[in-house]
Amino acid sequence: MRSAGEPRWVVPILASPLLWHAARFALVSAYLLGGVVKLFDFAAAVAEQERFGLHPGWLWATLAIVVELGGSLLVLADRLVWLGAGALGVLTFVAMLTANAFWSAPAADRWIKANAFFEHFGLIAGFVLLAMLSDQRRSTS
Repeated sequence: MRSAGEPRWVVPILASPLLWHAARFALVSAYLLGGVVKLFDFAAAVAEQERFGLHPGWLWATLAIVVELGGSLLVLADRLVWLGAGALGVLTFVAMLTANAFWSAPAADRWIKANAFFEHFGLIAGFVLLAMLSDQRRSTS
């Protein structure tokens, strides 16, 4: 259904299955890459988790890999999207609180960390919207 003021050419683009796939891939692409990099350099992944104060590092690195790869695959497969998007959202929230804690950063780093914090907040909103839209698409088909 076309809303008032929406150009006619926009409707088929937004309804395109290709756009649905491409948008889901774009949303999870950084998580896929992060999961693969962590998987192939597990020692660095452990060190990263410990640097952010997450101990034991091996446990948090393992959880990150499972969530980044598993959650991304669920989103890409368009199956249990609520679970995959939710897991990625929770992982992102933990990252916000640990890696982007702008409130405790030195003044010189505060703006950069605050910006990253709110970018990640936007990603979480994207995951919520994805889960809602996926559910809505299933209900109407």
